[in-house]
Amino acid sequence: MAIESLFLIAILIFSVILHEISHGYAAEFLGDPTARRTRAKSHGPLPHLDLWGSFIVPLMLIMTNAGFVIGWAKPVPYNPYNLSNKRWGEALVAGAGPAMNVGIAALFSVLLRIDAATGFLPASFVELAMFVIYINLLLAFFNLIPIPPLDGAKVLASLLPLHLARRFSPNAFIARYGFMGGFLLILLFIFFLWPMFSRAVAWLFTLFTGTPFVI
Repeated sequence: MAIESLFLIAILIFSVILHEISHGYAAEFLGDPTARRTRAKSHGPLPHLDLWGSFIVPLMLIMTNAGFVIGWAKPVPYNPYNLSNKRWGEALVAGAGPAMNVGIAALFSVLLRIDAATGFLPASFVELAMFVIYINLLLAFFNLIPIPPLDGAKVLASLLPLHLARRFSPNAFIARYGFMGGFLLILLFIFFLWPMFSRAVAWLFTLFTGTPFVI
């Protein structure tokens, strides 16, 4: 169990770091060099690690058999005023993180489907790939929940009419309720809606892998 927990945390760290790096690349592509100038777009893992989000919280969830595992890396900074696309820029930057996680899941699911036809992968890698797919799908769709400061809140705000977007933007929410307001909403979501959410992720896992959810 200890080795399995370490593998889960390693996969989670790998996934959340790529999630954050993709935000920086998306912002750079849209004209904002903030991540590069602050070296927050580093490819190395150390600048992105967060003591609580990358280690303590995931380990506690795994060791207490909470039924789910979640974590985060240090957010990559960007300046929305530098983005060339003022209407959709923040949504594109926010969506880049979940898109990266879906891309990772898709890549490993392709490997599994090739293995199903050829059997060339060792069983240990197949099991590891299952965890990679599940964790990345979990991260992608959890981050798309429209609760500040999750990415989904920025995506939703960009989809709303301008007068509503200003009212329900993550910055407006945090200014009114603080980060604790968003944190409490996330806790309520986990407490009341996690079974439904986890079933949706399990269905996506089966869709990606062609294998019933067994993790």
